[in-house]
Amino acid sequence: MNRLHIKTETGSPGKAFSILLALTLIFTAPLCMGMEGNAVSRRNAVVEAIERASPAVVNIRTIVQEKISPIFPFSGEEFFKDFFPDFFTKEYAHTSLGSGVIIDGRQGYILTNNHVIERATEIKVITAAKKEYDAKVVGTDPRSDLAVLKVDPEEPLKELEMGNSDDLMIGETVIAIGNPFGLSHTVTTGVVSALDRSVRAGDQVYRHFIQTDASINPGNSGGPLLNILGELVGINTAIYQKAQGIGFAIPINKAKRIVKELLRRGEVRFPWLGLEVQDLTPQLRAYFDLTGFTSGVLVSDVHPQGPAARAGIKRGDILLDLEGIPLTSSSSYHDALAEYTPSDKIKITVLRGKKRQQVRVQATAFPKDLALEIVRQRLGIEVDEMEPSALRRYGLVGGVVIRGIRSGSEAARIGLKEGDIIVGVNDIPATDMEKFKEAISRFHHLPSLTLLIRRGPYGYSVTLPF
Repeated sequence: MNRLHIKTETGSPGKAFSILLALTLIFTAPLCMGMEGNAVSRRNAVVEAIERASPAVVNIRTIVQEKISPIFPFSGEEFFKDFFPDFFTKEYAHTSLGSGVIIDGRQGYILTNNHVIERATEIKVITAAKKEYDAKVVGTDPRSDLAVLKVDPEEPLKELEMGNSDDLMIGETVIAIGNPFGLSHTVTTGVVSALDRSVRAGDQVYRHFIQTDASINPGNSGGPLLNILGELVGINTAIYQKAQGIGFAIPINKAKRIVKELLRRGEVRFPWLGLEVQDLTPQLRAYFDLTGFTSGVLVSDVHPQGPAARAGIKRGDILLDLEGIPLTSSSSYHDALAEYTPSDKIKITVLRGKKRQQVRVQATAFPKDLALEIVRQRLGIEVDEMEPSALRRYGLVGGVVIRGIRSGSEAARIGLKEGDIIVGVNDIPATDMEKFKEAISRFHHLPSLTLLIRRGPYGYSVTLPF
């Protein structure tokens, strides 16, 4: 066995100590470097992304007050409810938890899911620094399941940098942060499993979702989906309750458009293209020789000054798809259009004769000045302002009066008459002509309208196809 001999000179203890120290450093240096190297390697991109993003993730706690009428096993319940409403109605309060992400720290804007704050009577936001704020709703969009809240911070909050969801790649790493089951800032990781997914929840179809295998639970709803750089690429949503091992997120590029509308108006208006479509019957399919085409709706009318006319779409054209979504009926056309906002430029595949072409139509908001025209066209009625004397005679706050009804229209068939007063459209009071136009503009895309009618001392509601 070889031994290491250190020869020291008498009277030189300092020199011997120096040699021993040098040898100690030589043998222990690799071990120290290995420990330091391991620490460095453990701080990977996921850790750094979470550290950057976590301060911008918030916990959202809501309180919902509900009045519930218990069921009684005896007749005459309605009679007793009229005289003892407090006894027959119980009020309950329940809380729910969700997540959100700060998108503007200076203004205090927070993005979350609509279903997280829906019907809430009180909303509390708790930041990563454990500061609690009262939040108010800036705007909601149930169609996209997004909502914007606002808090008033004493100093700017940490906000999250937005990424680009259009360049996501299937298989790339993504990170979800949220507050599932009240457990603050829980992190899950996974990969992008699929893009452009459509999910049905109840009666509504949500399109263009990001699918991931990162675990997303109800408390994660509204929280961020991050890429490996820590950029916001999606808003997690747990609206699809049947998902097991599957998570969904709303792409941030879509959310940006929704947020822009919510900050501007508090709601997202339905886009208007200035065209009417109808289903293709077997006879129409034969007439247009659409053998081999599984989709298509017929353009039955084009407004001469509308966006579609400016893009070159004509009456008699066949619309095959909208942004890649096949159009199989007029309802599918409206469902597809609901995915976009009045500021979007929408790509439509058009068939004219045997030639297929793609056009881009710049959507706009429905022009209020056209409200009376489509009421005349679709409902067959003409309306006018109410005289103040008539309002006083009927004891009304406001309304618009029916001045004419087209013979053979649905309004005539259902029994509306000249002189009837429209006091509401769906859930919006029509107190004057401007309010009536606003209501028609808001609901111009719906397949039917419910009008609240006053005739003499009586009031009733009628639903007409629109």
